Amino acid sequence: MRRLLPSIGLLAVAIFPLAATAEDNSVGEKLPAAYSYASSTESESVLASFGDDSACQNGCAGSCDCCCSDGLLGGLIAPSDTCFTGFISPMTNPVFFEDPRTLTEARIIYLHHRVPQPALGGDINLIACQLRAAINDRLSVIATKDGYATSTNPLIDDGWADVSAGLKYNLYADYERQRLLSAGLTYELPVGSTRTQQGNGDGLFNLFLTGGMEFGRNNRWVSGTGFLLPADSGAESSLWFWSNHFDHRIGDTNLYGLVEFNWYHYMGSGRAFTLAPIEGGDLFNLGSVGVAGNDIVTGAFGLKYKPSNCVELGVAWELPLTDRRDVLDNRLTVDCILRY
Repeated sequence: MRRLLPSIGLLAVAIFPLAATAEDNSVGEKLPAAYSYASSTESESVLASFGDDSACQNGCAGSCDCCCSDGLLGGLIAPSDTCFTGFISPMTNPVFFEDPRTLTEARIIYLHHRVPQPALGGDINLIACQLRAAINDRLSVIATKDGYATSTNPLIDDGWADVSAGLKYNLYADYERQRLLSAGLTYELPVGSTRTQQGNGDGLFNLFLTGGMEFGRNNRWVSGTGFLLPADSGAESSLWFWSNHFDHRIGDTNLYGLVEFNWYHYMGSGRAFTLAPIEGGDLFNLGSVGVAGNDIVTGAFGLKYKPSNCVELGVAWELPLTDRRDVLDNRLTVDCILRY
């Protein structure tokens, strides 16, 4: 773990330049609980223009009426952050690539995953639902993995996925420059179906950083990195990932074009899977032998439609950019986000 801490610090700088020398860069000064930044004139301008993040008032920005609320369950669950409504959530590496914003939402995901022939081919279909709940303007509870898979691959049968949940905390936010940084920790419970290559080991920890920034006109960058550390290093492999998302809002429409890149580096091999030195990427952790030092890079492109700040509909197509493919030949990802 001591070896990982310097890498985490360096990656925090590499993710994006957060203007460390800027004045008043603390979360408390930039993001008070009431989000009271705008004058009445500025607020009217924001409410008249979808996606304009230049001001926030009373937790209500953009054109999303359903976000203007005192919260759910008597205020126990807070509304989503409305000072970064021009951002859209990443599509690929869905279990580990986390949106840096503090959000309350349900994200329904469908994956159609094609396995390459060296890994015995076939298709995997997964339906899942992620949940996020803001506790306040900085802290949120996140549930990032669950769902049910059907498969025609001989090594992976139909069954339930493991369940992963944890916390995310906003470390830095500058609404004027549209920059933010968050950190979090999730734990994957090994409760899935073993016939689906789930439920192995004693669980998996994901220690991550994720940040975002606006650049140019209508362009945004979200980047996330993390370490996947198994409680049982013999049953599962350890992994370092780095994911990047770039999007461009197309004119004054509600459409966004996006490209994404994911890098997976295996830091340690397991001892559970001995048939071949391949691993499962973001969906499966096989605990394979001989994978330490292996790298795989994937790329994706897609579109998102955002009719309001409370709804996102997305589609993305992903495929490996390296000769190494492991269990990914290509993948179609479709998601629907309902945000509060």
